[in-house]
Amino acid sequence: MPYPSSYRYTREHEWISPDGAIGITDYAQNSLGDIVYVEAPKVGDAVTAGAAFGSVESVKAVSDLFSPVSGKVTAVNEELKTAPDKINQDPHGTWIIKVELANPAEVNSLLDAAAYQAFIAEETS
Repeated sequence: MPYPSSYRYTREHEWISPDGAIGITDYAQNSLGDIVYVEAPKVGDAVTAGAAFGSVESVKAVSDLFSPVSGKVTAVNEELKTAPDKINQDPHGTWIIKVELANPAEVNSLLDAAAYQAFIAEETS
């Protein structure tokens, strides 16, 4: 699955889109297997770059979600409460939270699609 070039990525396998939506990558969902539960913060909560903001539970494991940026949660994907497997079906089209960035320049320190794919290649070889 191609990684959208307009997104930025973390080494913990989260992505952020230009509109502040955050989700997990295809690599992450593939590693986790069938996702059965998503724990997310509430609208208005603060998130901090590099800090856990929730978790994803799969049939294999529970994995923390790490925020790529600092800011305030402006939306939570309520669909994931009843259909967490949407992440497996469309990982780059299914966001978990949306964030208003405290410092838009933080995005510049994240990996672009090519760098993220190179990082995955290193991790899997």
